[in-house]
Amino acid sequence: MEQRSATAIVIGGSIAGLLAARVLSDHFTQVVVLERDALPETVAHRKGTPQSHHAHALLGQGQRIMEAFFPGLTDTLVQQGAPLGYGRFFFGGGYFARHAQTLPTLYVSRPCLEAEVRRRVRALSCVRVVDRCDALGLVAGEGNRRITGVRILRRQDGAAAEILPAALVVDASGRGSRTPAWLEELGYAAPAVDLVEVGMGYASRLYARKLGDLDGDLLINVAPTPQNRRASAALAQEGDRWIVTLAGYFGDHPPTDEAGFRDFARKLPTPDIYELIASAAPLSDPVPFKFPANQRRRYERLAEFPAGLLVLGDAICSFTPIYGQGMSTATMQAPALQACLAQGPVDLERRFSRQAAAAIDNPWNLTVGNDQRLSGAALPAPKRLLNWYMARLQLVARRDPEVALAFLKVGSLFAAPPSLLHPRIALRVLKGSRLAGSTSAQGVAPFVQKSSS
Repeated sequence: MEQRSATAIVIGGSIAGLLAARVLSDHFTQVVVLERDALPETVAHRKGTPQSHHAHALLGQGQRIMEAFFPGLTDTLVQQGAPLGYGRFFFGGGYFARHAQTLPTLYVSRPCLEAEVRRRVRALSCVRVVDRCDALGLVAGEGNRRITGVRILRRQDGAAAEILPAALVVDASGRGSRTPAWLEELGYAAPAVDLVEVGMGYASRLYARKLGDLDGDLLINVAPTPQNRRASAALAQEGDRWIVTLAGYFGDHPPTDEAGFRDFARKLPTPDIYELIASAAPLSDPVPFKFPANQRRRYERLAEFPAGLLVLGDAICSFTPIYGQGMSTATMQAPALQACLAQGPVDLERRFSRQAAAAIDNPWNLTVGNDQRLSGAALPAPKRLLNWYMARLQLVARRDPEVALAFLKVGSLFAAPPSLLHPRIALRVLKGSRLAGSTSAQGVAPFVQKSSS
């Protein structure tokens, strides 16, 4: 996109906004990132990302894309103490087998990751980060057909509203994005919104990590089931720490007192997380958070939309946090933005909204499909059949590393869900489910197969 004499504005300085700024830096003379918070110079939590106190996962696909835009990012984070290794996955009542080709995962806290990405974006000569700044609304040209800037207010004494002109505005302000209201002010329809309620509450706590914890594994991921709608994740972090997040659906929320937090963990379907926190030294008090519903704004379905405006990240779609897909899905929209800009300005907004929607479709369908299964809602026959198949796949994955690897590739966003229906996988599932069901009925304990690498 030939815009070398133009300015682009990004609203929001979180992961999605920083990635957008990185992409835009290849196409615009100046990129201005507007952020409400006072951005820390070091690794620290900030008000605008309260979820940073909880477990975050950078899935394999997200890590790959970030590394492409910021070469050497993984090595830098490892040098800062972020561990790189393997985890164990408890799905459908048992631990998955581990394939020898399982790739190591980077385990890093959200503040540490965001700080390093922010440092690299700030180092780009054409990028200017303006923090403590509110975006008050969009500015449009004659007839409101094109966005020409953003009206802002700097958070400082004596400041007055001002207008920053721009050839392109990107809204990466998160779930609370005001773009729907701004569109209505300009005479456009707001996008339709898909909501799937989960009534989730979760609480997280930091613990000291000791050499030999979990036999060297860096993750336990406990997925909920219709029989036990509690979930948990314990992830290693930089600073020799564990972050342990407990979660429950539909009002079954973990307490934040010492005894209640432990008791909630004790009633998970595997004892490993309870045993971990029972022997580890706590480094913080439990911090609560609530998440009411999956939310997806359908910008790609709008009949009319102003030129010069794009929306990405959580401003389009935010997921149930326990699946760890939020950051990585936002990351997947960056290559879509890069490709759309490279094709030129004609119909940019419609092309990007469709490509962003395509990047969201698979993780959205995975998350919503499982959340609907957990809700106990009546489902049509095709979904019931798919749930039947997935339950057996997860059973087989406890003993079959090939099936486990196929499932985890989908969970890491490397493969699309239909890959689990490939004849090669389906045959293993249908053949293996008889043996798996037999051993399960006998009470054989699930196991974790260690990688040979």
